[in-house]
Amino acid sequence: MKYVLILCALLFSMNFTHAQVFSVEKIKNAGDNDKRLNLVILSEGYQSTEFDKFKTDAESLVSDMFTQSPFLEYAEYFNVHIIKVPSAQSGADHPGTAIGESGITPVYKDTYFNATFDAFGYHRFLYYGLDYDDDDEAEIKIHAVLADNFPTYDQALILVNTDEYGGTGGEFPISSTGVSGNQIAIHELGHSLFDLKDEYIVPDVFYGEAINMTQENNTSLVKWKNWVDKNGINVYVYGTSGVSATWYRPHQACKMRYLGYPFCSVCKEGMVEKIHSLISPIESYSPESSNISTPSFPLDFELGLIKTIPNTIESVWTLNHTNFANNVDNVSLTENDLNAGTNTLTTVVHDATTLVNIDNHDSTHIYTITWTIENSSLGVNNITSKENNLSFTMFPTPSNGIINFKIDSDNNSSLKIDILTIDGKKVKTILIYNHSTQQVDISNLSNGLYIVNLYSDAILVANKKLIKR
Repeated sequence: MKYVLILCALLFSMNFTHAQVFSVEKIKNAGDNDKRLNLVILSEGYQSTEFDKFKTDAESLVSDMFTQSPFLEYAEYFNVHIIKVPSAQSGADHPGTAIGESGITPVYKDTYFNATFDAFGYHRFLYYGLDYDDDDEAEIKIHAVLADNFPTYDQALILVNTDEYGGTGGEFPISSTGVSGNQIAIHELGHSLFDLKDEYIVPDVFYGEAINMTQENNTSLVKWKNWVDKNGINVYVYGTSGVSATWYRPHQACKMRYLGYPFCSVCKEGMVEKIHSLISPIESYSPESSNISTPSFPLDFELGLIKTIPNTIESVWTLNHTNFANNVDNVSLTENDLNAGTNTLTTVVHDATTLVNIDNHDSTHIYTITWTIENSSLGVNNITSKENNLSFTMFPTPSNGIINFKIDSDNNSSLKIDILTIDGKKVKTILIYNHSTQQVDISNLSNGLYIVNLYSDAILVANKKLIKR
């Protein structure tokens, strides 16, 4: 999931000899770090005598963060750690170079990461440098601190000890701790961790296609068409002139536009999808692959799931392609349940959350565990297991001629798609290749609703609705 970051981080550390090992503390513990999304908060502008305040400020942020959707529902997917990085002085630089600040007496503070207001010409832009040309040394320090203290982080956030209002996104979001500081930090995490765009008018360079920003204004074609006319979602123009008049957002009062508001449904959906792309809801399972010398019945199989609040993680168990159990964390097999020879027990796990409008949404994340059980007249002599995480993407829908399928599977399972009529008649079968987009012509199908079933190693793992127009 995350270990590709380690080498990069260590390379930064090797090239920056002044990196130090600092005190690291876990302030939110949902489980093992390698099974969770790890948010790391770095102190900036805190002297060593102010580390108690830093911890209190970080805990305040975490408390606010996990009372807000979708962090609330997915709280068990996150660990939060703090790294106590000492600065020589408290606060942040305020050079007085922002638009409208002529005559301001400059203020400079000796801080570890050079936190600076007035970045890019705007006072409220608090950044680790005055602009991109001024951030190199700070970025090297950030990478080095993370490499030496928490190299397997998923997202780092810099918390600045100042009551002034300010923050920015980017690779390392940064936020002040004064009034609305927690809201700023959560908003900036929307950018950095979840790839969300601002939904207020921004400088021209910041516009671009994203989860919550587009130049498509047709409600039947827009990327969030599955949410239009629900929960205040529609297609709203950014501005009335210039570049801003050519870009559209999904909501009028999302947290990505105004602090103090919740994330809109489109942003929540994108955030949930990012969480699932990083963390499997299957934390553990047993038995794992092993030779069993003295098996005895019943044979017990168990899942350890990372559950949402309230729980929306569902499981379907099949034995030899026949449904065996639903939404349970463990099953037991008796001798009478097994055939002679090779038996296959599979559990398919997915998130049925309503935060993702799955019926008309492009992508689905699926997680499977398959046990192969060798049974003979002498009893069970071997059980092996295989884990697989899949992402199933189908677009566009509705479609009038060409439909695209893309499957990303962790292993080389055999992949097949069946398209069925609503009454169950199979009208098309497609063999799918892993990690490639495959176009399928459905122009010869009658208009109407169809069911698309995805099979991995002959096991039904997902189904989606397809509308042919």
